[in-house]
Amino acid sequence: MSATHDKIKGNWKQLQGKAKQQYGDLTDDDVAYEEGKEDELMGRLQTKLGKTKQEIKDWIDSL
Repeated sequence: MSATHDKIKGNWKQLQGKAKQQYGDLTDDDVAYEEGKEDELMGRLQTKLGKTKQEIKDWIDSL
């Protein structure tokens, strides 16, 4: 498992607020996380933000 997935799994509740502050058009559904579905979350963020998977990983790691 990658460091990004570990960060999502361990801290996503706190990171959701930061993500929504930084990208005001993110909805609760966009940032919803279910255990074991990190890739689905990453895919939603990629689609919504128009970024590559690596850009999303780098962004999450910077939060």
